Amino acid sequence: MGNRPFYKLPYGARRDRLAAQSHLTVAQLGTLAAHRQATDEDLIENYLTTYGLPEGVAVNLRVDGQTIAVPMVTEEPSVIAAASNGGRLLTSDVGITTQVSQRELMGQIVFSHVADQEKLTAWLTHESPRLLKVADAAHPSLLTHGGGARSIRVRCLPPDWVSLDLFIDVGEAMGANLVNTLTEAVAADIKAHCDVDILMSILSNYATHSLATASCVVPVDQLRTKTMPGATVAQRLVAASEYAQVDPYRAVTHNKGIMNGIDAVVLAMGNDWRAVESGVHAYASRSGQYRGLSRWWLTDGDLHGELTVPLALGFVGGATKVFPLVAINQQVAHLTSARQLMGVTAAVGLAQNVAALRALVTDGIQRGHMALQRKSLALSVGTTPAELPAVMAQLQTIKQPTTAQAQAALATVRQANLKK
Repeated sequence: MGNRPFYKLPYGARRDRLAAQSHLTVAQLGTLAAHRQATDEDLIENYLTTYGLPEGVAVNLRVDGQTIAVPMVTEEPSVIAAASNGGRLLTSDVGITTQVSQRELMGQIVFSHVADQEKLTAWLTHESPRLLKVADAAHPSLLTHGGGARSIRVRCLPPDWVSLDLFIDVGEAMGANLVNTLTEAVAADIKAHCDVDILMSILSNYATHSLATASCVVPVDQLRTKTMPGATVAQRLVAASEYAQVDPYRAVTHNKGIMNGIDAVVLAMGNDWRAVESGVHAYASRSGQYRGLSRWWLTDGDLHGELTVPLALGFVGGATKVFPLVAINQQVAHLTSARQLMGVTAAVGLAQNVAALRALVTDGIQRGHMALQRKSLALSVGTTPAELPAVMAQLQTIKQPTTAQAQAALATVRQANLKK
């Protein structure tokens, strides 16, 4: 089997070859085996083991008048705590309200070396009604579920590019494969009628026709801390929001905090977080400068917040069928549709943002982070759940504990336990 391509080797041979090349120990091979899931072996190429991430739930979230728990998958200790804290800060009779005006994905047919952009644009525009029918015929079952091709847009780009943008309602599905199927069918039809150079036909992850908006209005007093009145906190929070509109260096971290929450929900719901990330950051740059995605402002003693992001999320199909936890997570969050999922995901992003900004402009971000970081540090040196409270008590007095200090704390606790 030495000459066979790696991907054609059976599982055991692949594992053994990697073990030899990487000098893996027996204990390390045991760890890989302990996490191996037979059901995952056909999901990706060159499967080795299953790398799991912790899942928890954000609580205190009231979205469109309904109190919900939202499953989140993340490796970062403070993310779910921040989302839950943000939900508490934004509590009201309604809580966070959401709006999803449309949910359409876009496919592109890209023409290259176009000698006469105006002529091609005119032809494509004229043929649009027919091309929409061609698209629908490529996947007739989509129509039975209320979806289908909705509209066509033609854009000319320098020096000689033309993009035909096909907007498609994919129903409740994730829809990437659907879009690619329809765009390729339309491209084939165009080639049959026109002498053109079509470079590619592919989904765009810049989902500007799938925008979700989360907004809130809360009394400023809800933002108060032990040392700062709510009105002062609100003013400082608004200033931080404004600064993220003018400084891209700050805007990147501002938006990263929002995506801490959004990505964790997208992962828990079996959707493509990489597609969401790329589309959201493109949307943050739509003015020509990268800016903060959220806006916060004061009106009549209330804090107003709003977040709009492109979220082309699916409720059925794709990984939502493959991973059984997705259906459970949908039920936990009381979700019944893709639009609901989009709204709840945006709401978590807004809650995440208010919690981060409030921490930044009051006590600083590290105070809340450090308790959770100490716990991760203690666990990383081998602390058991039973030993954790005592080790945490030892580390609590150290401002920036190191691995060596965590190991020493664990040794002290274990020595004390032996004497009992």
